[in-house]
Amino acid sequence: MNGYYPFRGRQRFGNSVKWLIISCGLVFILQLISPNLMLRFFALTRSDVVGRLWLWQLVTYIFLHGGFMHLFFNMFVLWMFGRVLEQFWGTKEFLKFFFISGIGAGITCITFSSYPTIGASGAIYGLLAAYGIIFPEQYVYLYFFFPIKSKYFVALFAVLEFFASFSSSRDGIAHFAHLGGMVFGVAYLLIKRKVSRKRVGRVIQFPKQVEDISDEEIDRILDKISHHGIGSLTKEEQRALYYFGKKLKRRR
Repeated sequence: MNGYYPFRGRQRFGNSVKWLIISCGLVFILQLISPNLMLRFFALTRSDVVGRLWLWQLVTYIFLHGGFMHLFFNMFVLWMFGRVLEQFWGTKEFLKFFFISGIGAGITCITFSSYPTIGASGAIYGLLAAYGIIFPEQYVYLYFFFPIKSKYFVALFAVLEFFASFSSSRDGIAHFAHLGGMVFGVAYLLIKRKVSRKRVGRVIQFPKQVEDISDEEIDRILDKISHHGIGSLTKEEQRALYYFGKKLKRRR
């Protein structure tokens, strides 16, 4: 997918990733206090969503988990990959993608399975797919020991989930949700590919002199990064930001 490039530098702990982890942790505590109530009304069940139109379950099931290790590994992967994507996209776009993947995973799950489903895994598999597309040459560690490029990592997991989804074994894992999260996430990226390349806000002319770059223009560019991520900048805006850095150095 052309047009994407990795943002190099320190990855911050984004606000949305932080609050998603906190929310899942708090919901898990509520599950420990009242497991039957939480699962009855907020787990994803086909009969409830289709029969009773409890559509909120397509969102709430993401925050429920089947045990501490289920919660821990999901939140670990969310922290590991989500903070990079949030910094690249910006908070608004990251949350949009997360919930599109999660809801898409839920729709896939109730389409092919009647079993109740809980967990953020579907949304997180969407994030993994996005990471593999945006940062294909970056290395990740398979099982914490084996380095592998993210594009191969994602392809491997997609193939495994595809065959696991249609296997006859019942291992208690929502493979359809995992696969659905990846499919909906990739579909969203494909649809938004051209849109993401469009310039956000007014078009600026690249100044001929470094002194022509105003502080107000830089404030607008920095505000744009905060709301839409570094990937939203046009080439002119990237160059303006670069030369503004040189302008600051000259002031010192």
